Amino acid sequence: MEALRITNIVKTYNKGKVLAVDDVSFSVEKGEMFGLIGPDGAGKTSIFRILTTLLLPDKGSATVAGHDVVKDYKTIRGIVGYMPGRFSLYQDLTVEENLTFFATLFNASIEKNYYLIKDIYDQLQPFKDRRAGKLSGGMKQKLALCCALIHKPEVLFLDEPTTGVDVMSRKEFWEMLKRLQKEGITVLVSTSYMDEANLCDRIGLIQGGKLLSVDTPANIVKQYPGPLYAVKAGSPYKLLKDLNAYPLMADSYSSGEYVHFLFKDHDAASAGKLMEYLKAKGHEEIEIKETEPTVEDCFIRLLK
Repeated sequence: MEALRITNIVKTYNKGKVLAVDDVSFSVEKGEMFGLIGPDGAGKTSIFRILTTLLLPDKGSATVAGHDVVKDYKTIRGIVGYMPGRFSLYQDLTVEENLTFFATLFNASIEKNYYLIKDIYDQLQPFKDRRAGKLSGGMKQKLALCCALIHKPEVLFLDEPTTGVDVMSRKEFWEMLKRLQKEGITVLVSTSYMDEANLCDRIGLIQGGKLLSVDTPANIVKQYPGPLYAVKAGSPYKLLKDLNAYPLMADSYSSGEYVHFLFKDHDAASAGKLMEYLKAKGHEEIEIKETEPTVEDCFIRLLK
């Protein structure tokens, strides 16, 4: 059963001069965790705002739990939870006051749905009388998630929820999302962190408002065209420059301390020939090894 569907959605700004969402279509199944993965400005937030009835699409249609985002906007607002990318709770209210306020808005109560937020709220409990604006980044995100969940939404929208949050808080946040998924809540999350893609059931890779691919992370990685190599040498800048000039180069780009390299026509002798080429170019401390492609590698390949 579908939790949401968007069909040929188009959204422009500045009187049609800026194309933010370009003919995007995808669906999300009930209880699924779906990730929209892409850099800033890719169109993720515009899609979220359309699905949560905060923006009208220029073209196309969209439904949430079977309700049309234009005709049934009042119904949709009562059955979704939305956590925007920017912290938007009342900063001069305390943790407990914010939570009580949002529960009241939806004719719910903290006690009724406390089981949904218990694991998160237990961490906020020592700070319940602290103003929201005085919380750390990680605690702000947890409070925002509590407020988005307090009425037990059918679909939860999280727009870049871990941006600017430390690594440990990011890990805890995703563990919370997995527990919420077990409660039957459909989760649509956007992120620019490629490593978070593997935590979703399915992902949509998006850039420039265009959806490049929709599949499971594993299936997207399987589609990578050929063996990928990680190459390192003493002079990283010169290495990248020489690899880009190599006649059999299909793709070459920096990835941490290595350069990821894809051959045009790969065979058993390819790595050895590349080693000889780099030595002839004066490189030292050369390391060439085969490596598993990631979602990020696939995303870069799709862009090109």
